[in-house]
Amino acid sequence: MSRRSGVLEFAVLGLLHDAPMHGYELRKRLNVLLGSFRAFSYGTLYPCLKSLVAQGFLVEDNPDVEYVPATALNGKRSKIVYRLSAEGKQRFEELLADSGPDAWEDEHFGVRFAFFGQTDRSVRMRVLEGRRSRLEERLERMRSSISRTRERFDDYTLELQRHGLESVEREVRWLNELIETERANRTGRGGTSAGDPSTSDGRGQEAGSADPPRPPHDRPGRSAMER
Repeated sequence: MSRRSGVLEFAVLGLLHDAPMHGYELRKRLNVLLGSFRAFSYGTLYPCLKSLVAQGFLVEDNPDVEYVPATALNGKRSKIVYRLSAEGKQRFEELLADSGPDAWEDEHFGVRFAFFGQTDRSVRMRVLEGRRSRLEERLERMRSSISRTRERFDDYTLELQRHGLESVEREVRWLNELIETERANRTGRGGTSAGDPSTSDGRGQEAGSADPPRPPHDRPGRSAMER
């Protein structure tokens, strides 16, 4: 399975783990989730759904409900509802527990992070530390590249390289903050006692705490003319 299809499978199973959905509703939810990290082609969703059904991870239901709006893809109204089978729930739990190198990469990390509220703390820590290690390796390569090519490029090309370097540095700082928070036992499902309403709002976040940290957004680097 390719990394891209693996990301989509994980996102579909994760969203349906919360509740069954029409294909149309699932498309909207995926657009919000995946659109934050990469372009999402709706043409890949329905083949993915059919594949998950064929593997026994999803079940198609046709309840007696109103049709959902027509889609540009199929040109007709559909009322299929997708829900996880027992095997699908097990598959999602297996994917949640995976903290290997694929989970550290750009292609996977953002979507994995979106489901951290359902992920065990020990797995979250391994993924965060693995991601940080991967980015620190990238930083070393970028710094070495800038040092070697400084005399060969004009100011604007160097500014672009510097901007990319600063973006990675910001993410490393953000990861450091998340890791320290996890170590301090302050966030996520493992941060409170199960079933204790006085410490949790029921969504894996401590009552009265701030929203969980979000990935840093790149800010434009200074242009060469501003230096």
